[in-house]
Amino acid sequence: MPSRFSRLDDAEALRRFVRDLREGIYVTDEAGRIVDGNPAFLAMLGVASLEDARKMKRTDFIGDASHREAELLVLERDGAVRDFELEIRRRDGEIRTVIDTAYRCVDPETGEVYYQGILIDITDRKRLEERLLDQSLRDPLTGCWNRRYLTEFAARHADSGGTWGCIMVDIDHFKQYNDEFGHAAGDAILNRVARFLMRTTRAEESTVRMGGDEFLLLLDGVDAAATENTSQRLVFLANRELLVPFSLGWAAREDGESLEKTIARADHRLLRARGLTRSGERPKIFLAPRS
Repeated sequence: MPSRFSRLDDAEALRRFVRDLREGIYVTDEAGRIVDGNPAFLAMLGVASLEDARKMKRTDFIGDASHREAELLVLERDGAVRDFELEIRRRDGEIRTVIDTAYRCVDPETGEVYYQGILIDITDRKRLEERLLDQSLRDPLTGCWNRRYLTEFAARHADSGGTWGCIMVDIDHFKQYNDEFGHAAGDAILNRVARFLMRTTRAEESTVRMGGDEFLLLLDGVDAAATENTSQRLVFLANRELLVPFSLGWAAREDGESLEKTIARADHRLLRARGLTRSGERPKIFLAPRS
């Protein structure tokens, strides 16, 4: 005779299954109040008991309410949802990422609506994916973004119709310096310039190593005036710190042009800045004038 625990229609077997499962199982009502949940669900919320969980409102434990509203629309339309990604806010404030598979149930006697679901915590997996993505987009020498980041940036802004600024920075006489003092000294110069650029720009301004001795600053959501102001500030600070000489050119997005075209215009202005140097002079930092 088969064991009662080999049957999913056995009440005691189901109770133990729900209790011991490491995924969070929950029931909420139509207003978003928690009605029931297994120990794993309570642990996800960071509460000690079901009584504590029942005191929480939906806004207390859903990280982004708009995501839950979108999920509820699917549940209302289809009656079920599978692998819907949400962020859960624990009692201690920690944000966990979960995927939710849920069903909309209507009590045939009372007409009350309930949502029954199972949550799988994927926080560690998401963090690993983000670390791997970050590593693939980083220059291993300087820690700046690499050229792959440009594709990600362009894709993120493809439909935004927004603005951006680009500042190209090229270290002057770097090959000569590298040949004379060696690659270790050259690497030190690259790191010095990279740290300067990352330190003197805002968090939302991305520093990209384009290769060799070229760097690019991506300024999100700025116009030509702001891009030029940032360029002038970099020149001022670099001269004050006696940083290694570099040439600089900038451009801001015009008429919905591609990122590639904005970078090309900044690079063209950089070449004009290089042309302002005169042989035999002590190298200085040059900023190309406006066209």
